Amino acid sequence: MKISAQDEYGIRVLIRIAKSDQADGMSLPQLSEAEGISNPYMAKITRALRIAGFIQSTRGYKGGYVLAKDPSEIKVGDVLKAMDGALFDERFCNVHSGDLSLCTNSVDCSLRSLWRIVQHSLDQLLDKITLEDLVGSEDRTHEHLIEKIGLAEYSE
Repeated sequence: MKISAQDEYGIRVLIRIAKSDQADGMSLPQLSEAEGISNPYMAKITRALRIAGFIQSTRGYKGGYVLAKDPSEIKVGDVLKAMDGALFDERFCNVHSGDLSLCTNSVDCSLRSLWRIVQHSLDQLLDKITLEDLVGSEDRTHEHLIEKIGLAEYSE
C-alpha cells in the first residue's frame, strides 16, 4: 500500500497552516518554499484542499490560506479521501476488468473481501485521528497517537 505524494503534501500543508502564527494565513509561495515543492504543484494541492472545504483562501497582498475548520474537526481519513480517494473503492472492480467488459471474478471474488476489510479498518483508524493530533513534535505526536488509538504494545 502506498500513500501518494499528493496525500502526504495535503496533510503536511494542513499541519503547516494549523501551526502558523500568521493571522492572514500562509501564501502559496510561503507554503511552496516551506515544503520544498513548486508553486504549480502546491496550487494543485491547495485547490483540492479548498474544494474539499479544509482551507479557505483570501486574495490580495496580505492574502493566504487559513483552515476552514478547527483542527479538531479535520479527520485525516477525510483528507486522504479528498486528495486521492479511498484505498479501495467498490468501483475498482468495474474499471479494472482486463480485456473483457466484466471482470472474470465479478461474481465470486475473495480478494474483494480482503480489500473491503482493509478499507474498513483503515477508515476506522484514520477517522479517529484529527489534524489537531498531528500539530506537535514527532515524539509527542507518536506517543499521543499510540495512546489515543490504544496501541500500547506498538514499538518501532
